[in-house]
Amino acid sequence: MKDREKAKEIAQERMKLIAPLITPGVDSAMARSLKKTICRESGLSSRTITRYLNSYHQEGFDGLMPRQRISKSPGAISPEVLEEAILLRKQVPERSIAQIIRILEWEGRVTPGQIKRSTLQDHMMAKGYSSRQMKQYHQSGTAARRFVRSRRNQLWQSDIKFGPFLPIGKDGKKKQVYLVTFLDDATRFILHSAFYDSLEKAIVIDSFRQAILRHGIPEAVYFDNGTQYRNKWMQETTGRLGTRLLFARPYHAEGKGKVERYNQVVDSFLAEARLENIQTLEDLNSLYMIWLEECYLNQPHSELKEQKTPLKAYREDPHPVRFADPASVQEAFLHREKRKVNKIGCLSFQGKTYEAGMRFLGRTVDIVYDPADTTRITVEAPGLAPVRAAKVVIGDHVGAKIAVPEQLNPETVSSSRLLEAAKRKNREKEPVHLPVISYLKAGECDV
Repeated sequence: MKDREKAKEIAQERMKLIAPLITPGVDSAMARSLKKTICRESGLSSRTITRYLNSYHQEGFDGLMPRQRISKSPGAISPEVLEEAILLRKQVPERSIAQIIRILEWEGRVTPGQIKRSTLQDHMMAKGYSSRQMKQYHQSGTAARRFVRSRRNQLWQSDIKFGPFLPIGKDGKKKQVYLVTFLDDATRFILHSAFYDSLEKAIVIDSFRQAILRHGIPEAVYFDNGTQYRNKWMQETTGRLGTRLLFARPYHAEGKGKVERYNQVVDSFLAEARLENIQTLEDLNSLYMIWLEECYLNQPHSELKEQKTPLKAYREDPHPVRFADPASVQEAFLHREKRKVNKIGCLSFQGKTYEAGMRFLGRTVDIVYDPADTTRITVEAPGLAPVRAAKVVIGDHVGAKIAVPEQLNPETVSSSRLLEAAKRKNREKEPVHLPVISYLKAGECDV
């Protein structure tokens, strides 16, 4: 029974790896790109991922379970020899079975060819001294253990799940959507979860903000190492909120098991949603909210005390919620970047042009913006009052002319001060009389 459960756990992990590749609508080019990403993040070879896919297509979920070897009674090895073999492995855990046999032969404890590698391997495994068993105790790091927090908002987990393809791209082309979920560790309550049409960090920003506005500020958050989570913005935002930022160890996603398990539950929703022929992201999220309310939040959860529902467990938790006023939350989620203002008082940001003003001409400024709305940004510089910069709208032929500040308009004059000063300076000079040579008198001289 334990072997069967272990095989199911392994199959579930393999299913997580290949899930993006078996999503309907994935073309060959996208599949190649996804496979490279999976191999890079998991450390597995492309051949292994392909083998998992073939097994799944041939036998379904059961095909992902590891094959059970037919156990055979190992050949005879004397207790004295086995004890020496175990001692050799304990002295140097990295020693292979072949090396152990070679040492035993060189020391004269067994004759060459007397012990087979498979026989000694079976005996060592039965005693708990296989190479894999030894690595579990000698590798660096700590073992993964199940954990659960004792109160709501003590720890939030989050993850991104690859969703279905919808005809929301240009010209009605199908585009993949992505599910971002924030889950409370203690109560399994879903704080916020929604599908988005991109994989940019803005989707995590929006989901995190919505969760905080509705359910308060968490003591800590626990994420994987994806770029949507591990970035400067997340460090600054959690720092302003007073929230600890924790990350899972690379290639050890088991620490996020609760939100990963929820993602598997969402698969049942996606299976039903495929029957609805959904065409828009809004319709998908609307249907998902109904499913979340009726099929998860208000259903008994086997991992909660008294099998409470996640909604009831969260609401009945006596621990007070730490709310923040909307202005503080908005300030925590603001981003800052540096830009150079050009010679016409404009700057470039996210591929668009914004008008900063002539007083920022040629300066390097800080731009402060809300990722949820970049139509207007704030421009700041030392010694100058901050201004709100609007996006420059280009007309059919030319853009609107930038208004020049009144103090910079040219003065109307009737003469050139430069030329007047030159004239005056010229008049002040005294006339210089040069000697004149008379060639007539010079010709009368005696030769």
